Amino acid sequence: MKSHKHDIQDTVDRMRHETKPRAVYILLSAVFFFTVCCLLSALSSCSPKERMFKKSRALMDTFVTITVVSDSENDSEKAIDSAFMEIEKLEKMSSFFLPDSEISRINKSAGISEVKVSPEILELLTRARCVSECTGGAFDITIGPVEKLYDFYKKTKPEWRATRQCLRLVDYKNLIIDRNKSTVFLRKRGMLIDPGGIAKGYAADKAVETLKKNGITSGLVAVAGDIKAFGLKPDRTRWKIGIRDPRAEDEGNNIMATIELSGKAISTSGDYERFFILDGKRYHHILSPKTGLPAPQCQSVSIITRDASFTDAFATGVFVLGPAEGIKVLEKTGFEGIIVDSRGKIHMTPGTSEKVEFKKTS
Repeated sequence: MKSHKHDIQDTVDRMRHETKPRAVYILLSAVFFFTVCCLLSALSSCSPKERMFKKSRALMDTFVTITVVSDSENDSEKAIDSAFMEIEKLEKMSSFFLPDSEISRINKSAGISEVKVSPEILELLTRARCVSECTGGAFDITIGPVEKLYDFYKKTKPEWRATRQCLRLVDYKNLIIDRNKSTVFLRKRGMLIDPGGIAKGYAADKAVETLKKNGITSGLVAVAGDIKAFGLKPDRTRWKIGIRDPRAEDEGNNIMATIELSGKAISTSGDYERFFILDGKRYHHILSPKTGLPAPQCQSVSIITRDASFTDAFATGVFVLGPAEGIKVLEKTGFEGIIVDSRGKIHMTPGTSEKVEFKKTS
């Protein structure tokens, strides 16, 4: 009889296989979630033809940076532009705010009718449900009604009565996905899908696929704090990624640790991304689907695995679960994770400490 660990790992592996394609407000602070450390000085020892090319654009309410290794500036430009076009296409499909996006059409039809969707949205939502199942609902893409009650720019929180009413609409089990018909249906009127907790990671995955289709064998895509790396840099080393100190006061010196990646993704969810302080209490945007309140047990969570869509969504789910339950879930899935709890203590999955280099403190 299979263990629960194998059941969850099989679920994730199945989702990876089954969900392969078948067929404005710029958060400037988001770009600081991670720092990508590219050691350009080492290029002198490499082939004179192989170089790194990098471009950034404002997409998905943040900054997206794509870096590729190539011996042709023209080929790299075409590949990068194609990857940006893929992300822009996904943004138009998955936006919670654009009235004509597929997500908005699903939300408008909640409790009324199913909606035919593209293979990309079908894949995104199927993966979201997979993460919900693996985290016991700690990640829930139907949390939209509660999220709309908060205004992190005006620094206002909802009354408990309003939160309680909206919590009745939050349940990923009422998100019905028919893969045979390529349709999505929300069972209750007023339900809202908000894909913000998975869409950026999914976009990073699709951008990397596009780069590879265009002949790029090494590169890095950073959609704010959701980063996916593949191949090696020109000096034949892996990509070094900086992990932010969630309580750093100096934006220019905010790196807590670094990790080298190739063929993997990393995402961090932190209570410093969108928040306000009211009556001495921090209200941040990572809400518990059970209480409708900001999850209290963590300052930040970083997840490492192959798919950025999973690192993105699991970072949110584990943040909500907290260190003890979060580590258990990560061990069952085989993912790696670094959790900074509410007191600043660091928790890691077995073996992760050997791959992470922590910044020395004076």
